[in-house]
Amino acid sequence: MKECLVVELGLIRYTEACTLQRALVTARKADAVPDVLLLCEHPHVITLGRNGQRQHLLASDLLLRQMGVEFCETDRGGDITYHGPGQIVGYPILKLSEIRRDVVWYVRQLEEAMIRTTAEFSVTARRVDGKTGIWADVSGAGEEKLGAIGVHLSQWVTSHGFAYNVSTDLRFFDFIVPCGIAGKRATSLEKLLDRAVQSAEVSSRLARHFGSIFGFEMCAASREKMEQSLGALNEVSAHA
Repeated sequence: MKECLVVELGLIRYTEACTLQRALVTARKADAVPDVLLLCEHPHVITLGRNGQRQHLLASDLLLRQMGVEFCETDRGGDITYHGPGQIVGYPILKLSEIRRDVVWYVRQLEEAMIRTTAEFSVTARRVDGKTGIWADVSGAGEEKLGAIGVHLSQWVTSHGFAYNVSTDLRFFDFIVPCGIAGKRATSLEKLLDRAVQSAEVSSRLARHFGSIFGFEMCAASREKMEQSLGALNEVSAHA
């Protein structure tokens, strides 16, 4: 089985995570690092994808500042979304050309990892035709979004990824039209289970199902070790 590193970043600013992803994408293109799955949480941030519409941001700049919410435009696919504490964000840096050159298939596999993880908590999550991500039926409210996806590919190397609501404060989704879909609300695993859930309960399951779906041997690695490898690569490049 191919190796895929799993790196738990903890709470990290969105812009810092993007910088790290760009460095890993460059390294992965050069085969200087294996495939990597970054798992993290972000401080409150709203991000707008490259195909997103600014009018889907419902809050003023002043309100965002007052609530401590950052706003970032980004190069991922998809529209607008919110990230915050209690939400597990996964950033796979994969050389998809060595797995399968099919972006739609890749997105479906990310959905499948979240669906299988959710099933371990005796909750059914599913796809909805024409809508990316995973959804759960909430009594009296219809379908609500549990997990979102927005990806970017460069020379068949992936970045960005998925966001899975574990104990997310769902009130922050009121600042946006989630993923540009009017009339649809977000949900969380805590809300669906009606009990507290720790992110650590979920992240290990997400990584395991991710590995099973893509045929990886998932190997834990520290952020420090990964950054040391990137630093060494930069030194070699600088002297080349």
